[in-house]
Amino acid sequence: MKYDVTVIGSGPGGYVAAIRCAQLGMKTAIIERYNTLGGTCLNVGCIPSKALLDSSEHYHNAHKNFAEHGIGIKDLKVDMAQMIKRKDAVVKQTCDGIVYLMKKNKIDVFHGHGSFKDKNTISIAKSDGTTETIETDKTIIATGSKPIAPPAFNYDKKRIITSTEALNINKLPKRMTVIGAGVIGLELGSVYARLGTEVEVVEYADKAIATMDADCGKELARSMKKIGVKFHFKHKVIEVKSTSRSTTLIAEHRDSQKPLEIKADYCLIAIGRHAYTANLGLENVGIKTDDRGRIETDAHLQTNVPDIYAIGDVVKGAMLAHKAEEEGTFVAESIAGQQPHIDYNLIPGVVYTWPEVAAVGQTEEQLKTAGTPYKSGKFPIRALGRARASMDIEGMVKILAHKDTDEVLGVHIVGPRAADIIAEAVTAMEFRASAEDIARMSHAHPTYTEAVKEAALAATADRALHI
Repeated sequence: MKYDVTVIGSGPGGYVAAIRCAQLGMKTAIIERYNTLGGTCLNVGCIPSKALLDSSEHYHNAHKNFAEHGIGIKDLKVDMAQMIKRKDAVVKQTCDGIVYLMKKNKIDVFHGHGSFKDKNTISIAKSDGTTETIETDKTIIATGSKPIAPPAFNYDKKRIITSTEALNINKLPKRMTVIGAGVIGLELGSVYARLGTEVEVVEYADKAIATMDADCGKELARSMKKIGVKFHFKHKVIEVKSTSRSTTLIAEHRDSQKPLEIKADYCLIAIGRHAYTANLGLENVGIKTDDRGRIETDAHLQTNVPDIYAIGDVVKGAMLAHKAEEEGTFVAESIAGQQPHIDYNLIPGVVYTWPEVAAVGQTEEQLKTAGTPYKSGKFPIRALGRARASMDIEGMVKILAHKDTDEVLGVHIVGPRAADIIAEAVTAMEFRASAEDIARMSHAHPTYTEAVKEAALAATADRALHI
């Protein structure tokens, strides 16, 4: 078989790249190592975690808030097996949708481990032990990432687990330890905390979601403490041990060296992910990687080998599904001779806890470090009529604008539906809007988005109307 383009990896970056290539008239193949399409995101990442997050939020509201709404429920309980079953059904439906899209766009799908024999030849090792070879003019590497699990953590997939195993616990744990107060750790930690598990988070940094604006981390940590999550910041994990029924985490304070020991039913490792490029045969074609194993690319996402591209988690930048999708489209259109563009500064980041956290652009810390003159406007979610009506009053919207030009430089949101609201900020910043531009837009009342308008008013001339 001979193809114009072959994509290795069927996650959001890979399957979007394949679809766009096919739309542009290229004969396209996609290779997926596992039996189902969709990669980490659809199978053991974004989609299943959001399914569990929604389930846990429904339970939490029923347990804590329904009585206030005048709704009484008897014999409320958690059925973890059913919760996992529903999650699996959501995953299957979503993955089946990718199969449909491949057929619709006449993309040939190969299941097996793809690797380079040479620049234009890819070998596919199948699960039945056979091997198939295809020829290709161009290749897009979109093999994603895997969780980082240092040897000292003794990752056993049973009691010491990563996000993959945390999505399939059929019996609600009494206690869980989470290593890492980043996006994955706090999302999955919040799932179990809302269901009643005692969750303790151990983090080396001095705050939660340390790569995001500090105000976001403060707001989220405050909210999670209210549902019982206990944080141990500035702690270094020394070792994790397990038995058939429990785990023991040993850490020390990074300044005082005071020891910390935590026993739990499970220990979730959530300290980040690393690019997955194992056994791709990169050495057979001379593709270069950096000191973190990521594939080096130029401004067009082309590797040092002509006609071989790389996108998503295997290249530099945030490990985000939507960033990979943008890069997949970018590469497909570049191959077709178009002039696409990606502004990485305007790719939003989201934490799907409740309240959600979403941000785009520069943080206040980044602006200070760069010496950029700026002004800030903040508005509390609790001041919104819509928030009081729904009892979702935690969080804030923060808008950072250039002190001289008023151009919006960053928007940071903690609150209900922040993941959806951030699109308003992205749109405004794509058109280089000023804070005053946003402040003069009519926002429907009562809505959560009114907080964006109010924060823009606060940034424009400290004239928020409802505080």
